[in-house]
Amino acid sequence: ALRAWYLSNCRPLPWRETPSLYGTWLSEVMLQQTRVETGIPKWHAFLKAFPTVQDLALASDDEVMKAWEGLGYYRRAKLLHKAAQRIHEAGEFPSNHDEWLTLPGIGPYTAAAISSIGMEEPVVAVDGNVQRVAARWEGISLAVDTSAGDKAVREVAEAWLDQSHPGDHNQAVMELGALVCTPKNAQCCSCPIAN
Repeated sequence: ALRAWYLSNCRPLPWRETPSLYGTWLSEVMLQQTRVETGIPKWHAFLKAFPTVQDLALASDDEVMKAWEGLGYYRRAKLLHKAAQRIHEAGEFPSNHDEWLTLPGIGPYTAAAISSIGMEEPVVAVDGNVQRVAARWEGISLAVDTSAGDKAVREVAEAWLDQSHPGDHNQAVMELGALVCTPKNAQCCSCPIAN
């Protein structure tokens, strides 16, 4: 039900319409501290400036910082650039979640999102939206920013994971949190998993 809802209701984001590992990685880093509406034009502009990971790796720091203007949190751009250089030196993208974690600027959520969405690796990506959806659905009353709350949410999220379609599944739960199971005024009567 969740996947069917997602495939019918997901927002038409450019990194979904023309999926690539590079585009997925770039979108995940850009959206860490940036609203989607702001990220979309910057994502397009960044890909125009650096169409491949090699182009990004070989760019100067100044070129990368200039392309990042307007997104703030410039440390993300510096780490993205360093990671691109490491990928370029290796001659290929990381092949799994654990390898993504070794790159600068990639934490557990980002590694899980990239490897599930971009490579269909069955790992759960837990962001704020996923925390909220899982906590409400399971009736978890613990604060999700405590270790006990995080553990409870993670257990629910991992049990839910659609092993056959992990990328769609992770995006579906995040999209549900962004569009229906919102922080305020949740639209429970429209929830595809309410029953």
